[in-house]
Amino acid sequence: MTHSLLAVLDGLPALRPATPSTTRIGSRVPWNLDTLAVGIEDELIEIRVVALALPLPPILRKAEVALHAALKETRWEDAWLRLVVTDIDAAALTSLDHASDAGA
Repeated sequence: MTHSLLAVLDGLPALRPATPSTTRIGSRVPWNLDTLAVGIEDELIEIRVVALALPLPPILRKAEVALHAALKETRWEDAWLRLVVTDIDAAALTSLDHASDAGA
């Protein structure tokens, strides 16, 4: 299930999994570090993300719809879905600065 959810997230260009910063040691672990961004329990699925664009509300609504679709017909179909934005990428803020400059 984790890999299915990460595949959905990979299809959303405005979000990426929030993972620990990679170091030389971290880059040599034998598994996909993105899996650390997903927590799955019986009644709750939590996915920690970094926002790559703004505004957040429409991006998170789109992600919620796509992720719920991936949960259909699984044992987590009725689980709560929690998206936690742990950080906002600097590029998202830069694009806002340029947009406000254009309007000035």
